[in-house]
Amino acid sequence: MFFVLIKTIHVFAAFIYGGFLITDNLFLTKIKRSYSEEEHKEIRESFMKYVRKVVPPSLIVAVVTGLYLITQVYGPIGPDGLSRFQMLLGLKAFLGIWLGLRGGLQVYFKIQPFVFKSHVLPFAFVLTIIFLSQFMYI
Repeated sequence: MFFVLIKTIHVFAAFIYGGFLITDNLFLTKIKRSYSEEEHKEIRESFMKYVRKVVPPSLIVAVVTGLYLITQVYGPIGPDGLSRFQMLLGLKAFLGIWLGLRGGLQVYFKIQPFVFKSHVLPFAFVLTIIFLSQFMYI
């Protein structure tokens, strides 16, 4: 029962973070075409004012619950090495931890990334994590 609760919390937290990235990359970037630069900045800042309250904690919750879930499903390493499931889960964990560290350092410690300042790479990582989730059990 506890596993199901943590998994549900993880999925909701991941949806919040992923939903923000989808909105930012697919919609907010297109607003530039319809509004002036000043109006676009005002619209984006209005949106980000609310995002900053919800998304960073959701990302941290997604990473922490994901780490717990890994401890429950990873399993022992067999004599033949890692299974396909373990390799894909390890890759998902790496991408998730990278996202969590990047987001945590940026939001809570005000350390701005030197490269990949936009949300395109995190968006690509989230999409990769989603696809890996679908192929892990095949």
